[in-house]
Amino acid sequence: MISADKTISTNKLITTDRMAEKEKNSGRNKLTDGKAERVKATATEALPVVRGELALLIVLVINSLGVVLMLYSGSGISAISSVPYAFSEVFSKVSLGVWTDIFQTILVLSLMILRKKFVPQYLFSFVVGFAFSELLDVHESWINVLPLTPRYRVIYFLISYILLCIGIALSNRCKLPIIPTDLFPRELSDITSVTYSKIKVGFDVTCLAVTAGLTFAFLGHLDGLGIGTILAAFTMGKVIGKQGRIAKAIRSVVKAAASKCDKKVKVEIQ
Repeated sequence: MISADKTISTNKLITTDRMAEKEKNSGRNKLTDGKAERVKATATEALPVVRGELALLIVLVINSLGVVLMLYSGSGISAISSVPYAFSEVFSKVSLGVWTDIFQTILVLSLMILRKKFVPQYLFSFVVGFAFSELLDVHESWINVLPLTPRYRVIYFLISYILLCIGIALSNRCKLPIIPTDLFPRELSDITSVTYSKIKVGFDVTCLAVTAGLTFAFLGHLDGLGIGTILAAFTMGKVIGKQGRIAKAIRSVVKAAASKCDKKVKVEIQ
């Protein structure tokens, strides 16, 4: 009897030790999993910042190329650049760069007045605008090596149109301060709660009207405007808005499919 009791007691001790060890290991695994989840969450939270900055860099490169390529195609200058261009042609003592800075300043100040407060983030858009101007000079330095025939002019315009649409759509999604001329319609849409496509088209058409009136009144003819400028002004906002609706549709489809499988998903398109 004593031997049996000792055996039972020993088995209980062994079982208790094993359970304690399992609980200890389980606690370690949970702790490790918790650390891994925190690291993963931290990495996930950090990613949008990097992607946003990368998107902004891509925007600067392709938008500046789009503007120069459209002008090189002979179809006219982009609508957002037409106003400072017109002032530089009419009042030639002031350079295009200075008129561009003046125009951008007016746009940023207008946004602050509409928001009725000082927005420090808007000031960074001037830094972005300066980088954009520098890239314009870079592209202009090599663009003349491209062949220039009627067929290539059409190709250049189509490429520039697509580049500008993608660039502006991407800049709207990066959620960072962007070029003042692109920042203005994005922020105005947020302030007025009017769809971006309507604001963008209205802004571009207004720029065309100012350019046309200014150059015709002082120079006696329209300058800087071409068929490409007019086409882009009336359609680009709608194309960019359509890209936003496509992104929302993709999110809805993916989330609907995931809900049927009892899974939670987060779709990010940047």
